[in-house]
Amino acid sequence: MNKAITDGVVFMPPAFSAGNLGQWSQANGVPGSDTYASLATAAFVPADQDFGGCLEIQKTAGTQKLRYMGQTPILAGCYLRVTARVKAIAGSLPSVRIAGWAGNASGNAVSGITTFGESVALSTYGDVVEISAIVGVGSRSGVDMVWGTEAVYGHFGIDLTGQNGGVVRVDDIVIEDVTNFFLRDLMNWVDVRDFGAVGDGVTNDSAAFVAADDAADGRRILVSNGTYRLNSSITLDNRVQFEGTVTMPDDAILSLTKDFSLPTYIDAFGGDEETAFKKALQSLLNNADHESLDLGGRRVSVYGPIDVQAAVPNRTTYAQRRVIRNGQLRAESSSNWNPTVVTSQARYAANNPWRLTNVTNIANIQVGSLVEANDGVGREIYVKQVNVAAQEITLSQPLSRAEGTQNYTFTRFKYMLDFTGFDRLNVFELEGIEFQCGEAASGMILPRLGTVNVVRNCVFNRPGNRGITSIGDGCQGILIDHCQFISYEGGEVPQDRHTVAINANANDVKIRNCRASQFRHFAVISGTHTIITGNHFFQGGGAGINALRTAGIVIAVRACNAQISGNYIDNCFIEWTNEREPEPNHTGGFGFAGLSITNNVMLCSEVSQWFSSIVWKPFGTGHIINGLNVSGNTFRCVGGTIFRAERIDTSEGAVLKGSMKAIYFTGNTYHNIVSGAANPLLIKHSQNTAEGVWEIETDNRLPFEGYAKEVESLVSRSRPRNEANVTRNHFPYANVEQGGQKDRIHVVWPEPMQGDVTVNIRMDK
Repeated sequence: MNKAITDGVVFMPPAFSAGNLGQWSQANGVPGSDTYASLATAAFVPADQDFGGCLEIQKTAGTQKLRYMGQTPILAGCYLRVTARVKAIAGSLPSVRIAGWAGNASGNAVSGITTFGESVALSTYGDVVEISAIVGVGSRSGVDMVWGTEAVYGHFGIDLTGQNGGVVRVDDIVIEDVTNFFLRDLMNWVDVRDFGAVGDGVTNDSAAFVAADDAADGRRILVSNGTYRLNSSITLDNRVQFEGTVTMPDDAILSLTKDFSLPTYIDAFGGDEETAFKKALQSLLNNADHESLDLGGRRVSVYGPIDVQAAVPNRTTYAQRRVIRNGQLRAESSSNWNPTVVTSQARYAANNPWRLTNVTNIANIQVGSLVEANDGVGREIYVKQVNVAAQEITLSQPLSRAEGTQNYTFTRFKYMLDFTGFDRLNVFELEGIEFQCGEAASGMILPRLGTVNVVRNCVFNRPGNRGITSIGDGCQGILIDHCQFISYEGGEVPQDRHTVAINANANDVKIRNCRASQFRHFAVISGTHTIITGNHFFQGGGAGINALRTAGIVIAVRACNAQISGNYIDNCFIEWTNEREPEPNHTGGFGFAGLSITNNVMLCSEVSQWFSSIVWKPFGTGHIINGLNVSGNTFRCVGGTIFRAERIDTSEGAVLKGSMKAIYFTGNTYHNIVSGAANPLLIKHSQNTAEGVWEIETDNRLPFEGYAKEVESLVSRSRPRNEANVTRNHFPYANVEQGGQKDRIHVVWPEPMQGDVTVNIRMDK
């Protein structure tokens, strides 16, 4: 940068000559001041052995001034160096300094600024001494006269100070643009190459990056063109711009504390999005400066499962809140997404319910594999741990009636984000991430242990097998909010689908305000105290009434204490089962308890008449319900009718209808449902012929076709009268569990009576 060259600005004063001393002032250089043209103690010397033409001055004043009367412009961002060469000839030896006078736009002196440079004493006659000073608007290191923005021009020269009487000669005054001295300070970046970086892809440039960061002091670091090898972890505390790229070992961490976003990492690693994502994750879990990784709305192409723990090899546990947000992970076509399938023989014992033992071929079985067999393995049971030495596998849930040895199939789906390498991961969040699974990859698989992890505002688009998978207790207290799950199996009949949106094993799971379409199951829940609210899950499609409907929600625990409320349950049903029990026959305890199904919209269309929205499927015998609340729901069938909204699936077990407890079916609305259930059930009975025993039917309206166990109330709605039409105020009693199905009651009078009564009947105790 040189204004004299680029803009034609004239800074240099004219050389001394016999005819121009009138341009040099004895004072400040302002118009009207005395010049050296008429001063008897000054003269132009045309030839000097050191200077050529020069000005000779005898010092006669306390401060002998020499100023060029021309106006030298002062420009913002431009720095001028004023230089003079001086030597003493005779007499006293004075001191000399560069000096100037600053003028503002009105021609007045600018006050409060420094107008001279460092003073230098002349000590020997005939020795040439060069003095200089730098003047400019800005206060920078090396600037002697900082004049600020008020000064627009200056009159420059020298001052002679000290004793009078000495004679000195002054060479031509030089004023030059030296802004280039300050370019590194003026620019908002430092280049790593200026600190020794080579950029050949081989030389270790780590020290140069550290030095550049230390020198930047708030400016950007420029990684200019080249490939820079960083052999160790690097933290850059200033902003950074990548024109070149870096390479690093897998375990070396690149922490960009002022530019912590995925786009910057993509620039750093030459557009390799997957490597950039892994390196950014590595920094996220190793740096306290940032709580979140912003993907910057970028789509990251992923060619195989991202093992998050392998990307952060120095961490096996993590328990500080961290967030990945705002972007898309896209599974590109690759054989890396093909599931790994292993078949092995293993033994299961009910007294060791969480283990498979004597497992053959165990070294090939991966943690996180889905466990399947011909007998006794419930839905969504996974390999939690593998002990090769002991030939043992720890399961995510117990098996049911799988005693003995049999062949098992272990299928390891491939997930875009795989957290199974962590022993524990707490309070980790995904927000605003779209998983573009492409019918091949699955979404995410949780670690073995973890609490209060969060998946919010995410989209799981066309997962090949699973959306969110829990292999253990990594789902403890998980929050899954405002997510969308989109299956690719919409063209399949429901019973032929195999994809599952969510499974959970631990307690306190919250699934809220999500949408899922056409999976085999929306959620398979094996923990307690679950809250599922505000969701819409749709599982219709296929071949009309010839297509079965599958469970939208599977509650696979008896005493579940679960709340299912305010959902739109569309062409699927809620299934309550105990398929995780090694010994499923009920011998005591709570039984099936603690389920609350309230204020849901339950719709089915073009289904077989035996379809129901709530299905109780017990495994084993002797089961009861000991706490169920079904209230405020709307049950509707479109394109036909169904027999009832709730039923028992007895294909795997049996129940004790006479021992039911605390069941409430109240305030529900039924459309095109033949037998709308209620408990207590209000029956209005009219007896038109006098009978001593009135038989009152419940019309299959007791929940689960239960027994008429109790009569809460019996009220006459008209005048009770005998055969002679005489009013009799008898007090009848009721016999319960009457008829072949035990679903009727008898109202018994002391004589034949007729009239009208209202009865509240319960099917529980």
